[in-house]
Amino acid sequence: MFRTARCLFLPLAAVLFLTACGSESSDTAKTDKQRTVVETSKAEQQPEEQQPEIASGLQARSGWTYSKQAVAAANPLAAEVGQSVLAVGGNALDAAIAVQLVLNLVEPQSSGIGGGAFLLSWKNGELIAWDGRETAPAAVTPDLFLDEQGEPLPFMTAVTSGKSVGVPGLLKMLQAAHQTQGKLPWKDLFEPAILLAKEGFAISPRLHLLLDQDPELRNNPAARAYYYQPDGSALPVGHQLKNPAMAAILTQIANEGADAFYHGSLAKNIVAAVNQAQLPGQLQVSDLANYTPLAREALCGPWQAYRVCGFPPPSSGQLAIMQVLGMLEQLESPASTSQETFYTAEGLHQYLAASNLAFADRALYVADPEFVEAPANNWLSLMNPDYLLKRTKDIGDSYQGPAKAGQPKEFKSSYALQPEQPEYGTSHISVIDADGNGIAMTSSIEQAFGSRILVDGGTGLAGGFFLNNQLTDFAFQPKNKQGKLVANRVEAGKRPRSSMSPTLVFSAPADELVASLGSPGGAAIIHFTAKTLLASLGWQLAPQEAIELPNLATFNSGINLLEPQGFSAAMQEGLEKRGYSLQERDLTSGIQMLLVTPQGILGGADPRREGWVAGE
Repeated sequence: MFRTARCLFLPLAAVLFLTACGSESSDTAKTDKQRTVVETSKAEQQPEEQQPEIASGLQARSGWTYSKQAVAAANPLAAEVGQSVLAVGGNALDAAIAVQLVLNLVEPQSSGIGGGAFLLSWKNGELIAWDGRETAPAAVTPDLFLDEQGEPLPFMTAVTSGKSVGVPGLLKMLQAAHQTQGKLPWKDLFEPAILLAKEGFAISPRLHLLLDQDPELRNNPAARAYYYQPDGSALPVGHQLKNPAMAAILTQIANEGADAFYHGSLAKNIVAAVNQAQLPGQLQVSDLANYTPLAREALCGPWQAYRVCGFPPPSSGQLAIMQVLGMLEQLESPASTSQETFYTAEGLHQYLAASNLAFADRALYVADPEFVEAPANNWLSLMNPDYLLKRTKDIGDSYQGPAKAGQPKEFKSSYALQPEQPEYGTSHISVIDADGNGIAMTSSIEQAFGSRILVDGGTGLAGGFFLNNQLTDFAFQPKNKQGKLVANRVEAGKRPRSSMSPTLVFSAPADELVASLGSPGGAAIIHFTAKTLLASLGWQLAPQEAIELPNLATFNSGINLLEPQGFSAAMQEGLEKRGYSLQERDLTSGIQMLLVTPQGILGGADPRREGWVAGE
């Protein structure tokens, strides 16, 4: 039972150990048994194989059940703060804002005010897709990531430069959503993060490992001084880390609103850091001042007995997920029937083949809708059952080679295919409140620690926040060898294509909220989310069971990734006989899911990271 109605405003020392603001789950054990840490160097992997963040071992999770409300986030401190907001009368959106601000501190490698987010918000029957995706500065050109010879820059050279930094959209988007659908005062939602920044928190095992293993972060003087010891070793697990710069920054934003970030000394400090980088960017103060979040219409489609809603372009996630699920449904595939039939050579073949077809469409069509037209003038054309049935004709009994994009309603695109390139980062938050309102928000600074540019907002204090490297989500090569332009090329003011897939599921036709879910993981987000939907709503597994099933991923590149020890030798042999090239790689998802059932709200958090579910 929640202990106090004013828990939100208690000293953070109480919240840090999940006591003063804790809640009790009905007969759910929540032990954290640390398992073997699997360390994988991204530098040693090929682009198709790179994962957004390295593996840090597994945390045993038993799942959660709450009767009233629940918050799922990538860190226990953040989840408990979200629950404290709900307990003092806040709604799902209020909780999500407070959670995100805390994640900026305790999980700085994944998201924060230096980045952006996609937020699906359901309140009183109104669903809004809030787009806080970063935009390209006004001065950039399509050759942003080409060298003097016209060749693409090495990926990590681009990432760790000022060129990669897009205009952050998170704060302006959250404020716009709060003004429309929030409940508690904006200022109150900042108090937990401000207190945490002042009083400090214990560095978690995952944050320590990522700091220790990152090959680039020590090259930023501010980051090296803040996150590392004099000998260059990462601050140890349990070190009490304070962030006075963030305390000052968040206090100013709490008092003055998001404009404090996009104007004045804060904006000037961000621009100076970008333009003084070793490879400078072209960000200007006017880019920050002119940033505008967008309220889009969610992209919804039927699947089984549900209406599944996700984000429209510039995200490719919802389109690809619904294409894969729709094709499996059209095939009456064994892959969509049960766990036992999915994890067979035949079931996985059909899933991988459908995924390749979806990724082929993604590579040709999906980009910022302000800059490209939808196939047949409607993004839903890619999810149309007749089109998906036609696409299934290209799924034979074996691997057919890289899939080609389809033509909805005989639509012919003038664009070139975008070659696959790495995608990274992110964090996911799901909240369902006592009134049945819900949010699914996936936020990101792209790679682990983004551009590796740590800024203090002009405060001159220790700490601060990382700037994103989201512009590397654009195609490095703006056109192919024949001169055809790529839809997702760099253009001024454009939002880069994403795979983030915040998802809300509703019952059909009652239109009651059933589930909220999403994951980090770069382009593999699509697979992590599709697998969890299949397993939970399709196969009727509890969220925790669904999340913990073995991950797999394919990107229509000829390489198919399987999570180690999750797939039998016979299964792999069956896929290889069908022509698939397989590689075992850590697939470090970070799925959070809440599922409304007659027994209550069931919660699940990915054991591959440090996720947690709090509630009442």
